Amino acid sequence: MVNIKKLIQRVVLVGALALSGAVNGPISAQADTPAKQLFGSKRSGSSQKPAPFGSYAKGCLAGGEQLAQTGPTWQAMRLSRNRNWGHPELIDFVKDLSRKAARQPGWNGLYVGDMSQPRGGPMLSGHRSHQIGLDVDIWMLPAKKLNLSVGARESISSISMRRAKGAFVNSSWTRAHHEILKAAAKDKRVARIFVFPGAKVQMCKDEKGNRKWLRKIRPWYGHHYHFHVRLKCPKGMRGCVDQAPPPPGDGCQDAVNWVNDILHPKPPPPTPPKPSKPRGPLTLSDLPNQCRSVLSSR
Repeated sequence: MVNIKKLIQRVVLVGALALSGAVNGPISAQADTPAKQLFGSKRSGSSQKPAPFGSYAKGCLAGGEQLAQTGPTWQAMRLSRNRNWGHPELIDFVKDLSRKAARQPGWNGLYVGDMSQPRGGPMLSGHRSHQIGLDVDIWMLPAKKLNLSVGARESISSISMRRAKGAFVNSSWTRAHHEILKAAAKDKRVARIFVFPGAKVQMCKDEKGNRKWLRKIRPWYGHHYHFHVRLKCPKGMRGCVDQAPPPPGDGCQDAVNWVNDILHPKPPPPTPPKPSKPRGPLTLSDLPNQCRSVLSSR
């Protein structure tokens, strides 16, 4: 028996893809096209009011704004990726933080890594998150030169701050890194910041003042070449799904636990767990319904 509901969903999906210019082949093939290909092919934002739809790892961005490639206190890096887009609130945050960074010794601003694609959505490579225009990666490399060419922004790399696989910071870590992360965490728009465990532990040791902001600094895998800032859903954005708040407290003991696990890894279980079935790529039908109009908008 024909499932009428699924049939209607398929017709709506194909219609949205046709409007977006994505349908050039068989209907069945296009309906199952990975969403990363659909959103990754868009070179500009949608002609809509700015709005994030869905969650950080399953959503899209309407009316995305592009961060200027170069500003008074920032430069966007890896321009070939076309990932210097975000909700206007993220654009404002990046500019604000870059001005604060420029006041630190040895820094003239920030090198800004990945934000979102023009219309958000799953990316062609890399991140699972960064889908709704509220995430940004900030390079750990002090931004001393703000006149880098396009070619230089493709070739230079950030620098790692970790040693002992992330259990500790290395000699490249400075008080300026601490202060820039602190400034980001104290911004009311910020939900959480991801950084490698050793950095969080070091910040907990060094902070002598009000420690409430440390709650937003969360230890996570990697994140030693950059730190990842995630904003809260802007007020009034009903289609946006916030992440749960961080646990109460400053989170310093949690970071210590991460470090202990790095230094003293637990032995593998005697019976390895069965491998989970690999997840397939997200399709347009996996995303909020509003993402169809975001994709089809001019």
